[in-house]
Amino acid sequence: MSFMNPTQEQIGQILKQAGNIAIVGLSDKSDRISYIVAYTMQQRGYRIIPVNPAASGTEILGEICYASLHDIPDKIDIVNVFRRSEYCAQVAREAAEIGAEVLWLQQGIISEEAALIAKENDMIAIMDRCIKVEDAISLRNS
Repeated sequence: MSFMNPTQEQIGQILKQAGNIAIVGLSDKSDRISYIVAYTMQQRGYRIIPVNPAASGTEILGEICYASLHDIPDKIDIVNVFRRSEYCAQVAREAAEIGAEVLWLQQGIISEEAALIAKENDMIAIMDRCIKVEDAISLRNS
């Protein structure tokens, strides 16, 4: 499979239309990249929904943390993933099962299998891109 991320313009549109972002692998430790990214996105107006089995039932950034995507009662627009590549295919399957529109693998994370699962389930896949950086770029370009 020859994967290509959406264009910068398309990514800007995806972010403009998004509301709920489930962050798989969100840490409750404020010095972790996942926390910093989530905090920034929350400050920019997105609703962040933490997904981390180890912190399930607690609050991270004022939001209830869930053990899995299946446990989230609300519609998810973007599933943003902070997990190693070998776990991404399973996250992609879960994202498809809950009807997410976008599977977003953070910078440094690449999974051709996850991208293929996303494509087969009519989801948009984005890999090896930081959602915080892409949001800043789209704000600058608008």
